[in-house]
Amino acid sequence: MSFSDYLEGKVLDFVFRANPDSFASPSTVYVGLLTSAPTESDATGSLSEVTGTGYARQSATFSSPATQGTTKQVVTSGDITFPEAGSTWGTVSHVAIYDASTSGNWLCAVNLTDSGGSTTTKTISSGDVFKISAGNLKVSLD
Repeated sequence: MSFSDYLEGKVLDFVFRANPDSFASPSTVYVGLLTSAPTESDATGSLSEVTGTGYARQSATFSSPATQGTTKQVVTSGDITFPEAGSTWGTVSHVAIYDASTSGNWLCAVNLTDSGGSTTTKTISSGDVFKISAGNLKVSLD
């Protein structure tokens, strides 16, 4: 999991500078699909987010923070199902979390992994439906 420079700065300002006005928790967070790895300094507009007929970021809800091993994490509490692809969307390699359904700021991103935890990709062709099952998108800090 990689936090964006935007989010890192907001968290540091909020926690260590007692600046509660520096960051307001988004009322809803959205999941988007990426075709390449972002760098922490990438602006939202420079990310390689999927485009194509029917594509739209999907809202997500997360559990309360819990300890998993030596890390604190939140996990998705419901399925995240993207609409049926009306065209080829490309090969997804990463998932990003944003503070808005369009534009906005990207907050963090993670590699796409298979059920065994190995990094993988998924080509989304016309007619495919991409789904992340509840509990399978995790955001952690250690």
